[in-house]
Amino acid sequence: MGRVSQAQAQENRGRVVDTASRLFREQGTQVSVADLMKAAGLTHGAFYKQFASKEALVGEATAHAFATLAGHHAAGLEQHAGQRDAAQRALIDTYLSVAHRDDPAGGCPVAALATDIAREGGGPEARRVYTEGVAGFADFLATEDQDGIARLCTLFGALVLARATKGSPLSEEILTAAHAALTESG
Repeated sequence: MGRVSQAQAQENRGRVVDTASRLFREQGTQVSVADLMKAAGLTHGAFYKQFASKEALVGEATAHAFATLAGHHAAGLEQHAGQRDAAQRALIDTYLSVAHRDDPAGGCPVAALATDIAREGGGPEARRVYTEGVAGFADFLATEDQDGIARLCTLFGALVLARATKGSPLSEEILTAAHAALTESG
């Protein structure tokens, strides 16, 4: 089998990063390289041509997840003509939805990756990227009346608890209560 072109190699790398970003959010960073590469439609050996280590990929996949999140924030601002409060309200509506609860792979990296990052799943680079992503998300959520970190903690905690209690009435009650807490004061 011949060598792949530089363009194809870049495309393959992007596919691996995107697949890893989704799988790590869905299943955790313990996903094996073999399973990851199979999901990306590539061979296990191709991984080592693209990445120095799995730890390096975790950092890159975490950055990709947060870049996607930041893109959603920017799109929300654009959609709401720069009205930050309207964009934040739309984000809260989406974040505390059953659809988001049920889609960890496509959802927020803050909630999906917290436990793995806390256990050093991905090493210091992943922790640095995660920390910067959390800070950026909190900055987006800040208002004149509410601290962004407190709002993020409410979103994060509600989503994690709703996912853990999925299948019970409590799950949707958690989402509803957190939504009310974040939107009642404006």
